[in-house]
Amino acid sequence: MACAASRPFPEPLVETREQHVENWIGVVVWAVLGMLIGMAMRLLVKLPEETSGHAIILAVIGGFGAVVGGMLGVGIFHLQDPAALSLGGMGGAIALAVLMAWVYRWGTKGLI
Repeated sequence: MACAASRPFPEPLVETREQHVENWIGVVVWAVLGMLIGMAMRLLVKLPEETSGHAIILAVIGGFGAVVGGMLGVGIFHLQDPAALSLGGMGGAIALAVLMAWVYRWGTKGLI
């Protein structure tokens, strides 16, 4: 029976420069994708009397939702090998951007 002190420590996760740049590119892709989802939600959920400024708010909410959702997706599905441009990251980004933009759009529709 080996004691705990004789076992080697696991290798620390060291990110290379290429992985670092790729992850930042992935975060930008999430944000842009979220902004596009916000604009698509503007077209899908029509408001009878829309004031100016909703497009900017929807873009910001969609981008924010996509970045948070992408981080959650990577954390849940790819914890051992975190990469922003992964299936879990993109799925999480799309899901939370759609949800947040739809909730905002639906909420403003109910207020008018």
